[in-house]
Amino acid sequence: MTKTTYIKHQLQIQQVKTTFSQQLCQHLQLVPVQAPILSETGTGIQDDLAGHEQAVSVSVKAIPDKRFEVVHSLAKWKRHTLARYGFEPGEGILTDMRALRPDEDSLSAKHSVYVDQWDWEKVIDETQRSVAFLKQTVRQIYAALLATEASLAEQGGRTPLAEQVYFIDSEALAQQFPELSPKQRERKITRQHGSVFIMGIGGQLKEGQPHDVRAPDYDDWSTLSEEGFTGLNGDLLVWHDGLKDALELSSMGIRVDSTALLQQLELSCQQHRAELPWHQALLTGQLPLTIGGGIGQSRVVMQLLQLDHIAQAQCGVWPEKVKHAL
Repeated sequence: MTKTTYIKHQLQIQQVKTTFSQQLCQHLQLVPVQAPILSETGTGIQDDLAGHEQAVSVSVKAIPDKRFEVVHSLAKWKRHTLARYGFEPGEGILTDMRALRPDEDSLSAKHSVYVDQWDWEKVIDETQRSVAFLKQTVRQIYAALLATEASLAEQGGRTPLAEQVYFIDSEALAQQFPELSPKQRERKITRQHGSVFIMGIGGQLKEGQPHDVRAPDYDDWSTLSEEGFTGLNGDLLVWHDGLKDALELSSMGIRVDSTALLQQLELSCQQHRAELPWHQALLTGQLPLTIGGGIGQSRVVMQLLQLDHIAQAQCGVWPEKVKHAL
């Protein structure tokens, strides 16, 4: 890659990130805020993701009596911040999150140790804890993607996104393709519709396993929805022509209230977490009801610029054979 090509590529990446973050703030009424890279161990603010990932531990010489970890995501920190500064229903925040996940099962065209995402959170009221509001929010996020696509198209870019999002619950998806694995189902349904939001991720399906694993203390995956399925969360996936595969852009959802938290801690056999400071704050009514999620920055860039490897959208670490192939 020549210097001219490199500079042009970097400017395109910056355009995607700048345009989409601005569009997201407009569509969801979010305020950009600064975000931490470390969380204090033992507070309950660290996110457990699928439950097996080990956080990168950090010792701070000037604070020897405490331990810190590089964040996995900011789901709990954002909710705490909304409470601390008194945000009202309809108001929210957007952060530029950086994280390290060295326990990533495999480094691939879609997966990296380095995580860069837009982490957002918005205060809601009790009436908005519904699938209808979840879908409305997903459509607003997708509208921000389409607006970013349009800005690239004005300069001759080719950014294939479907015109709208197709919604399906993970249980309905399992019934439609019972012979396939969850990842195969994602690939099948996304190839059919181009852009898909799969709802209800984390709870056990009738076949005996969840569609995918979720921590018990941020997304609500146990509440019975008005559509008769379980869960108020989901993943947004798009079809990537170059990879010939589904690309997950966002994991998001309506967050747990006190009832869902206790229920999910019990279902996950993690009742002990209820005693942690963050969890106690939620159980005692000190945290607002919220909806939120993360949107992968490098993956959005991959989709909108049609890049075939995440390393083309970020600076990560890779095995030598991967670096030589790019």
